[in-house]
This record gives sequence, structure tokens and C-alpha cells, in this order.
Amino acid sequence: MSVTLLTETDSAIQRAASAVIENVEKVVVGKRDTIELVVVALLCEGHVLLEDVPGVGKTLLSKTVAQTLACEFRRIQFTSDLLPSDVTGLNVFNQKEQDFRFIPGPLMANIVLADEINRATPRTQACLLEAMQERQVTVDGETRPLPRPFMVMATQNPIEQEGTFPLPEAQLDRFLLTLRPGYPSAAEEEEILTRFADHDPLDDVAGIASANELIELQAMRRQIHVGDDVRNYLVSLVRATRDDNRIRLGASPRASQNLFAAAQAYAALQGRDFVVPDDVQKLAVPVLAHRLVLGIDATLGGQSKEAMIADLLRTIPVPVD
Repeated sequence: MSVTLLTETDSAIQRAASAVIENVEKVVVGKRDTIELVVVALLCEGHVLLEDVPGVGKTLLSKTVAQTLACEFRRIQFTSDLLPSDVTGLNVFNQKEQDFRFIPGPLMANIVLADEINRATPRTQACLLEAMQERQVTVDGETRPLPRPFMVMATQNPIEQEGTFPLPEAQLDRFLLTLRPGYPSAAEEEEILTRFADHDPLDDVAGIASANELIELQAMRRQIHVGDDVRNYLVSLVRATRDDNRIRLGASPRASQNLFAAAQAYAALQGRDFVVPDDVQKLAVPVLAHRLVLGIDATLGGQSKEAMIADLLRTIPVPVD
């Protein structure tokens, strides 16, 4: 395989991604890996599920990314009484004009924060399925396209279960990545206190890219080369999740497509115009783990999905070319 470093395509992606990451880091402290993977999702026009305890910066990260990209941002607080029409919008009868007028819902934005998504009923959760996959919503039989780019960043608290509705497998499969930011280190927590002591640094964040520029970068991402050996390695990994007797439901073909696209984006972030097996390994857990359904024995045995993927990565031969 003949490859070169920093061609025009991946160089442009790397420069833009680095600028976005540095801008976000002016507000968000100590989450470089998480921010990088959010940028990977942006380049793939994929969706992100942020799963962690309250107060670790999930909402702040979403708002900072949207402000950095100068994109239209909407926040939806999911609750048990939220209706699908509260999310997608609804038609309202205009008595003066004797006609129905569509009132757009908060889903009609570039970046949508679905806060505590597992607090909504399954019916309301399901209203996101069409939007996340087809980039459109259907209200009263009329289909309306969503603005591009379009990204859902959803949050959920994995600890508190009272009053929540677990996301169904079909919903989870629409998320490109599941990320767990985690607690900051002691030094990072001190930096947070210092940075937010006088004012909110989010107020000073300027937009450094536009929606159109992001769309161009997304098109460039598709040009990143994936060799036959790496593609076969990726497919072998995904298929192995379906053949493992500890796993009741393995990763879908959509997972293969998502892992392929994410590996392209991550390679570009590293300044390469080609994907290597390390890119696939880096993204295997955040792309695949949330899509797996474990068998009863594995669940009762306390085995984790992340550990199973790590086992599969150790057993599948890695291409060396």
C-alpha cells in the first residue's frame, strides 16, 4: 500500500479539527480524548451518547462544541411528560388565514442536546429515530428535512434508575459513539475552580467554523483510504461479536459502517490519509459496546461489554502490512 502523510485532504481536516479541539478546551478542562471523539462524530455526522453521572460537564461540552462551530443549538430537557410533538414540532391552525402553520420543534437545529434522554417515555424516545437515521421528521403525514449538518448529543445518568426508561436497542444502534467523560483529576478540578471563578469562559468562546465548512470536511473524510486488510480486520471484529456465545445480540451492519467512518475520521485527526488497525482498535469500544446485548450467564457473571470487546481484539489477528 502506497501512502503519504498530510495530503491536502487530511491536512485540512487535521488543521480544522485541531482548531476546534483547542477552542473547546478553553472551556472544558481535561477531556482531550472525549473532545477528539466528539469531533470524530462531527466528521461522520454521527450522534453521541454521553453516559455519566451528573456534574461532569456533559451539557457544557455540548454547548461549547455548538458555539465553536457557530451552529444552531437547541437543548431538550427530556421528562416523563414530554410529548413527541414537543420535540419534532406541530401544526397549528391559523384562524386568520384559515390554514395550518407548522411550528418547528427544537429538533430543527444543527446540534441538539437531548438531556437525560432516558427520562422520556419510549414513545417520545422513538420520535428521534427518524431524525437520527433519515435526517428528517414526519408531522401529520408531511416529511420535513432537518438542517445540515445535524447531530444529536444525548446524555443519561447510568446510576439513577427510578423514573427512567432504558433506551431500546434500535435507539442505541443510531448512536455512533457512547462516551463516558469521567471525573477530573485533582489538578484538573483545581483548574476548573480557577477557570470558572470570575466568569463563565463559555461566554468568550467564538465560532471558528461554519456549518458549510463542516459539511465540506465531512465530504473530505470519505476520501481517507481504507485498505483491504484493514477493512477485513474491521469486518472480522464486528462479526466476532455475533459469534461469541457470551453475547446474545452482536453488532449490526450499521455498526460496521459507523466503525469504518469513525476510523477514517480518527486517522485524519492523526494527520494520515489512510486508516491503520490502531484506529479501529481505538474506536472499537465507543462504537460497538453500547450495541451489544449480553447473554444471561455473562450478565449474571458481571462481565462487561468493554471487556468482551477487549478479548475479541486480542484474539483477532492484526494485519501487519
